[in-house]
Amino acid sequence: MLQTPASFTPLLTAREHDVVQSFVFCGDELVVAEEDLALPGAYALAALGLGASQFLPIGVLDGAYCRVAWLPKDTVVPDGLRPRKLRALFGAMDDRLLAVAGRGFQIAEWARTHRFCGACGTPTTHVAGERCMRCPACGHMAYPRISPAMMVLVRRGSDILLARHSQSPSRFFTALAGFLEAGESIEDAIHREVFEEVGLQVTDLRYFASQSWPFPHSLMLAFTAEYVGGEIRVDEHEIAEARWFGPGDDLPPTPPRGLSIAGHLIEAHLPGR
Repeated sequence: MLQTPASFTPLLTAREHDVVQSFVFCGDELVVAEEDLALPGAYALAALGLGASQFLPIGVLDGAYCRVAWLPKDTVVPDGLRPRKLRALFGAMDDRLLAVAGRGFQIAEWARTHRFCGACGTPTTHVAGERCMRCPACGHMAYPRISPAMMVLVRRGSDILLARHSQSPSRFFTALAGFLEAGESIEDAIHREVFEEVGLQVTDLRYFASQSWPFPHSLMLAFTAEYVGGEIRVDEHEIAEARWFGPGDDLPPTPPRGLSIAGHLIEAHLPGR
């Protein structure tokens, strides 16, 4: 599961270091070597036109200073490099490095989207020692955006409810999920999303785990809940299919355990376990 490595220490201020890992994003793609998925070194960074002033600190991983920069989406990268989607690197890149890349992408996306004040349009300046962009004209301050989202696995006795989301490219059956709305608690969002997506009522919400999900800046909060009433009635705009699965049923394709919190949530509550 994508999670912060124990050997990682976050940093808010750039530092000099003998060992540097440079994460460079073109749009939402990480620039890596075509041959071995290595991060770009000094020669490649020079070819990309990137200097130290264009990088923001991420932190220190296993003694290496990690930093991030972004380039416009249409940037032509030198031969031997290739922009890759983070999702495509699951299982191909070291998990710890990929976790830091996910954190770096959120920092880069924040820097890219807050170059100008959202209130008055004035170019912003970076506040030293903080993840903050400040407007010198009106004082508006912008911090990295984090969008909380709930995920819930509904249980009915030994059965679990799995659904296939209409817009999902993977076609996995998984737990229900949705973003919080303004003014909601996480509990409010779970009850609302379950009823809106499949027409069921639930109770006994129990926290399972959380996961940063940098696509582009979500925080997934996973729960279980117990069914108390209703018949499955799917919202066809959100859900293509939803079904109960019990101990004797063959499970459909579900998210793999190593990819996201959804796979871990389902694995931990398989029917009959």
